[in-house]
Amino acid sequence: MIRDKRRFYFRADAATSSPDVYEYLEDNNILYAIRISANSRLYDHIDHLMTRPVGRPSAKPKVLYRDFPYRAGSWGRSRRIIAKVEWHQGELFPRVGFILTNMSAQAKKVVRFCTKR
Repeated sequence: MIRDKRRFYFRADAATSSPDVYEYLEDNNILYAIRISANSRLYDHIDHLMTRPVGRPSAKPKVLYRDFPYRAGSWGRSRRIIAKVEWHQGELFPRVGFILTNMSAQAKKVVRFCTKR
């Protein structure tokens, strides 16, 4: 957990992914970014990003972001999901990650916060 002057921030990987955790964080006004495991319903939301970009691939990865509301069967309400899709030169398939968050920042900034080391 990181402490800011005004708020608490929490980031975690999919191992801590649980509706009880989200509800606790939300009830205590803690901002969070938690990686979650992929499933077919999440991939349905980013289907249009899963097509290889047209043209010659650059040496630098092409990174695409998409955020959308999502409600899993075990959740009481919808929450914000951010998908990050990276197309790397020489790789046949993209690298894909999903982050659950209650932050209102731009998708790129939330992903950067979640992947900081």
